[in-house]
Amino acid sequence: MEIARELQLQTRVTSPVDDHGQNPDTNTSQPSASNQILVPKLIRYKWWLRVTIYMVFILAGQSAATLLGRLYYDKGGNSKWMATIVQSAGFPVLIPLLLFFSSSVKLTTTQPKKVKLSSLPLLYLFFGLILTGDNMMYSYGLLYLPVSTYSLLCATQLAFNALFSFFLNSQKFTPFILNSLVLLTASASLLALNSNSDENSSSTKLSKRKYTIGFLTTLGASATYSLYLSLVQLSFQKIIKAEAFSSVLNMQIYPSFVATCACIVGLFASGEWRGLGKEVKEYQKGTVSYVMTLVWTALTWQICSVGLLGLIFEASSLFSNVISTLSLPVIPILAVIFFHDRMNGLKAMAMLLAIWGFLSYIYQHYLDDLKSKADQSNSGEISGRTVEVC
Repeated sequence: MEIARELQLQTRVTSPVDDHGQNPDTNTSQPSASNQILVPKLIRYKWWLRVTIYMVFILAGQSAATLLGRLYYDKGGNSKWMATIVQSAGFPVLIPLLLFFSSSVKLTTTQPKKVKLSSLPLLYLFFGLILTGDNMMYSYGLLYLPVSTYSLLCATQLAFNALFSFFLNSQKFTPFILNSLVLLTASASLLALNSNSDENSSSTKLSKRKYTIGFLTTLGASATYSLYLSLVQLSFQKIIKAEAFSSVLNMQIYPSFVATCACIVGLFASGEWRGLGKEVKEYQKGTVSYVMTLVWTALTWQICSVGLLGLIFEASSLFSNVISTLSLPVIPILAVIFFHDRMNGLKAMAMLLAIWGFLSYIYQHYLDDLKSKADQSNSGEISGRTVEVC
């Protein structure tokens, strides 16, 4: 999306015309043709640099946030509302960045600005409420499931996102993308067969019930978040239409503010706030560790969210979701090291299928990039010949 816009701008810049519609640089046609080839390459390198940064945000943020969330529960934390709040409450750290980048906002829409501004508060409110319910379901899943099962089950986001992207974002599917979706869906399905061998489901009927709740809520959260990502992409394209990083920050800060307020209301309405004092005192690592765990969980979720929204802005919601699956092989390994989760045969098979599915999608993106380079090269050669003939 961003590459296409910049290529159009650069094409206008590198192809000047005089008042009669003719190229005034006829005698210097060869350098102009070379520039038409070099400029797209430079734009593509800048795009990949931004995408790489967002990928690092997702991988680092998602891995750290998931492990810290599990640490909160394992060391004595039991407030589901508190675990939900920290998934959105870190948004104030992004405000200085928003103030810095807000001056670079450039609206490309031809609609009246009043119409755009009047729709944004409702848009942010809608997304904030979606995040509230989605974060709560993820909190239940992380509480009742081992980290390895939880993280691998989140792979279903990609299958759900593909479905929503097809209907909402006109996503095109190729054999490699379909192969990726099938493999990731099969990976999550194996986890359902693994329920009887997990530590959380092998002792009592109550633990089996909790495992089922965790499994279903995580599955529901994956579907809801996939819908959220597709709707965000649609909003970037149809409503916001802002070619600036500040639009990504706005989409993260304002819905997070709404979600945080809704979670605070839920915390007090549910009565869980009465047990927070006792929870802090009984936390195994101490009060300071309790506070720092929540703070760092909030910060890492914000880093991950900025990466996800950034990739949606630069590419698509499906590409953003695919990159998030790259953390799936990392989190279970870290969970085995730090939380002693069992990595049995079914989990290992599910992890391998998830990796295979991810590589299948990346290979399709690699093929698309090669085709794009070839088309640009052919376009540059044809343009150079045309200028020479003229």
